[in-house]
Amino acid sequence: MEKEPLELLSADEALCSLIGRLPAVHPQRHYLAGEQRQIAAGIRGEDRMRKHFVEFHPQEEFHILWDVSLAMGDWKIQMDGLLLTEGCAIIMDSKNISGKIHFDEQTGEFYRFDDDNVKSVMKDPRIQLNKNIRFLSAWFELKKIKLPVSGLIIFTPKSCEFIVRPKSKHLCKVYQMPEYLLQILKAFPLEAEPPKLPKIKKQIIGAHSPYLRTPLCGKYYIEASEIRRGIQCTECREYGMKRIKKSWQCPGFGHRDRQAHKFALSEYFSLVDTHITNQAFREWCGVESRSVAKRLLAQFDLENSGEKKAWKYSLRTKKE
Repeated sequence: MEKEPLELLSADEALCSLIGRLPAVHPQRHYLAGEQRQIAAGIRGEDRMRKHFVEFHPQEEFHILWDVSLAMGDWKIQMDGLLLTEGCAIIMDSKNISGKIHFDEQTGEFYRFDDDNVKSVMKDPRIQLNKNIRFLSAWFELKKIKLPVSGLIIFTPKSCEFIVRPKSKHLCKVYQMPEYLLQILKAFPLEAEPPKLPKIKKQIIGAHSPYLRTPLCGKYYIEASEIRRGIQCTECREYGMKRIKKSWQCPGFGHRDRQAHKFALSEYFSLVDTHITNQAFREWCGVESRSVAKRLLAQFDLENSGEKKAWKYSLRTKKE
């Protein structure tokens, strides 16, 4: 029987789940809600970037990959978009930074003023882009891929105004993106024998290495004992579904779901710990039988470690 893959929740889903499992008066709820709004805004910005990309129509062949993560040993990067063309590869970096934007060339500082005229000094996005370009160039060399690498930083908020900006074709607003991509391509003349883009795309997809994020309880210094246990009903949103006749049933409205433990298990890895034991699974999901818990855990393609009677289950990591 083929085992089901299991993944972490998205960053947005994980924060929503954590907030929902915290007591109503928990001191971190307000801060976490702000974090969740920022992540949701970033997702909306990436969606705007993808929608504007349909306006990009070069003459040569191209392929686009979204949300790509690669690794070389301990060095890992994440790219919001990666455009493969016959002339070059372009890393597309989405930035959800609104307000009045300043790039100070004399001091090297990057900062913005928000709607209340509050100044925030931030990391210069060009530094991160240059690091990603260096990584991808080295990765291509390792894979014997002969394709130069460039990049473009795309500011996605509608309320974004460049007050002081560098003279660069590698930085733009989201609506300007198609034109800036075409400008970058002009700097890379086509070779007599163009690269085989489908093969390169396949290599990148095969090497995709999603980040195993730190469980949120550890990230936000929340004790695991502070968050609510139990499986949440997808209908009434209450916690505490019961295992009845090989299915999960909501005690309030009777809604049944055979696979409700799958989402709960993804929640555990996203919120609590990188591994789970049979006992921890029983406590988390509200299962009394050790054998039932073992059977439910065995449905998923998880890595096992430790003694057989005290196995620890963890998400399967992809090896380069």
